[in-house]
Amino acid sequence: MTRKTIKVGYLARVEGEGAFSVVVRNGKVTSAELSIFEPPRFFESLLRGRAFSEAPDITARICGICPVAYQMSAVQAMENALGVTVAGPLRELRRLLYCGEWIESHALHIYMLHAPDFLGYAGAIDMARDHGDAVRRGLALKKAGNDIMALLGGREIHPINVRVGGFYRVPLRRELAPLAETLKRARELADETLRWVAGFDFPERERDYTFVALTHSEDYPLSEGRIASSRGLDIGVDQYEDYFLETHVARSTALQSRLSDGASYLVGPLARYALNFDRLPASVRQAAHEAGLGPVCRNPYQSILVRAVEVLFACEEALRIIEAYEAPEQAAIEITPCASIGHGATEAPRGLLYHRYRLEPDGTIIDAKIVPPTSQNQASIEEDLANFVESFLDLPDDALRHRCEQTIRNYDPCISCATHFLRLDMDRGSP
Repeated sequence: MTRKTIKVGYLARVEGEGAFSVVVRNGKVTSAELSIFEPPRFFESLLRGRAFSEAPDITARICGICPVAYQMSAVQAMENALGVTVAGPLRELRRLLYCGEWIESHALHIYMLHAPDFLGYAGAIDMARDHGDAVRRGLALKKAGNDIMALLGGREIHPINVRVGGFYRVPLRRELAPLAETLKRARELADETLRWVAGFDFPERERDYTFVALTHSEDYPLSEGRIASSRGLDIGVDQYEDYFLETHVARSTALQSRLSDGASYLVGPLARYALNFDRLPASVRQAAHEAGLGPVCRNPYQSILVRAVEVLFACEEALRIIEAYEAPEQAAIEITPCASIGHGATEAPRGLLYHRYRLEPDGTIIDAKIVPPTSQNQASIEEDLANFVESFLDLPDDALRHRCEQTIRNYDPCISCATHFLRLDMDRGSP
């Protein structure tokens, strides 16, 4: 009996500290494990005893890449708890802010973290020597997203202008005019990005995933909607915990989520795209078709292509909102605290993000639950490794390790940034 163990102690080009190990015996994968060993940060505990109004600013600190997602899920949950609905220009401004995050986060992943896998480089710095124009295009796109976040959020990282009920300050129409010019150029860059990525060589691998994402009757989902799946699930956000369960596995400091029947599922661009393709503008659907995509994509290596489609959508949506914008009469709706439970979910760049809070009569937070996209995707990542590695076993050791890493980076796992590998152990002996 022959045995091969593929092990990487530190994953590069992902946000955070993670490792993986794949064991192969007689040409069959017998174990595939993603280990997350970054120390837990206890944000749910930090929220207890704080005022409901503090949740958006505290949760924004969870991630420097997607702080808006945490803010928006927090305010959705608080507004749900307190019986408030934000509509009209305030809702549109929230979508605009979310577009900024999608643009900057997807651009970062596409150009700096994932494209090197397809073009044969160790990282973006090496890639820039031969593809300088592409890297500059990616940086320009990211800056456009950051500009939206700075204007609406008060700053690019960990925005401070979002509050329960709306914003602390809303922009005047004339303040958005320069942003519109930036976004017109960004839309051109997004179109170039999609055509560039469409030329990559994608491994031909597919899985019959259970896709899970928000859906909305009118819009491609960003900051609100119902939770749906490709298996027919259609529930309100307040029913999330009836259908999804978190469990602890010894190898990970992050909880792992599964459906209530124990099955894995996938959140993120592939899921959003498959469940909401008809909600994309016609121009974006046409661009996706020209890039070689149908209305559903089950090849995880093409997730970079779907992210590029979503960048184009976010640019189009941001321009639509700016062109129609009229400043609201007030920046926020008045809030009266009460004893209640609230649920919120939005679509972070990496997928569905769920928040639940329980409040005292004075609005003090008693209990908090936050389920990020990466914890929901952990089981699916491991299954991808188990399903795809066998077909790559004829590759040399270094190339095989790289293919395993690429399989994980398909998900853009958000575990903050690691920079280099420690080792790859190849055990070819008998057990």
